[in-house]
Amino acid sequence: MSSNDNSHPADHAYEEDVEETYVDEGEIADVVADDHMDEDGMDDGQSEPEHMDEEASEGVKEEVFLEDDSVQGFFTHKEPVFAIDLHPTQQDMAVSGGGDDKAYIWNLKTGEQISELEKHDDSVCAVKFSNDGSFVATGGMDGKINVYNVEKQKKVAALEGPDEIQWLSWHPRGNVLLTGANDASLWMWSLPGGDFMNVFNGHSAPVTCGQFTHNGRNIVSGAEDGALIIWDPKTADIVHQFTSADARFHQEGITSLVISNDDQVILTGSMDGTAKLVHMNGNILGSLENASESVETVGLCDVLPLAATGSVDGSLSIWDVNTQRLRTTLKHDDSVNRLKWHQDSPLLTSVSMDCTVRTWDSRTGECVRVWKGHQEGIMDLALSIDGKTVVTASDDGCCLVFAQ
Repeated sequence: MSSNDNSHPADHAYEEDVEETYVDEGEIADVVADDHMDEDGMDDGQSEPEHMDEEASEGVKEEVFLEDDSVQGFFTHKEPVFAIDLHPTQQDMAVSGGGDDKAYIWNLKTGEQISELEKHDDSVCAVKFSNDGSFVATGGMDGKINVYNVEKQKKVAALEGPDEIQWLSWHPRGNVLLTGANDASLWMWSLPGGDFMNVFNGHSAPVTCGQFTHNGRNIVSGAEDGALIIWDPKTADIVHQFTSADARFHQEGITSLVISNDDQVILTGSMDGTAKLVHMNGNILGSLENASESVETVGLCDVLPLAATGSVDGSLSIWDVNTQRLRTTLKHDDSVNRLKWHQDSPLLTSVSMDCTVRTWDSRTGECVRVWKGHQEGIMDLALSIDGKTVVTASDDGCCLVFAQ
């Protein structure tokens, strides 16, 4: 086990070294005796040199203090961090993966590295703990998935088959792992043995999002072909399919999806700037439309009939699921990359390319809290079960921990 440097880049002021100059007594006397200086400090009749301000400030950089609200961080990634996840029971344990082709397990309280996982041959774009926390999987753009026993910190399986990995999803009741790939396929394995179970073919473009339903009986996937497919995991058969051939559905690629806790409703976001509500029985329920650019992230509240959509245009919109009417539009200063509803709460937290983390009260539209600390856009977030801790992954190569 090794530990990382816990000093946050934002904890320090950035300044260039400035050479100190000392003046002797004779020079002071010469300055005092000079009676021919005008109010501007120039000799009478002397014109002011051009670019004096630039010359005087040459080599001197004004101190810039960077605002940082984080309580801890992990700074071992030296490239953008794309994915973050929290252990389901040991909530002080996180896993992160990034553009350095590496994934790490680390401690939220101390910022110390617990384990450096085996390096991929390309960026690690997906990381996920199993639902009981026994295993953790890392997926890379190299098409490989590595699975580890968390307690033993030991690799138990190396999975291959698809090309570039897009996302990972564990079965809610067993150690079965599902992934969606750039080659339009989905793959499923049993762990810890790594036994191949099924491959799902039906999309015609990268499978950008997907997951098991909460009861584990179905799989739902969305792709850049604009199609949403509900699958039977055992047979790999298509149960229901929604495509752009239906004018009521998305006309461009799907970016994100979420399934209601009762497994009845699916909410999707799309590059066409809309979100769609569909029923698991194959019916289209409605369309949520107010974004001017791609809808990148979606969520469903588990205590109120509310939905949230986040867009590249910076909007975070709250919708009434029953009436499909817009309740309020909240605003980031740049693209909203990810949002998560708090468990059993009307609060939700979002992250953005504007480098901020924001928590909102969906009932009032009030921004309850804004956290700063990242110097580049935030790509992903994980939220503790009690909603009091937010962990982020950013383009600046850092993971930060924020506390309510």
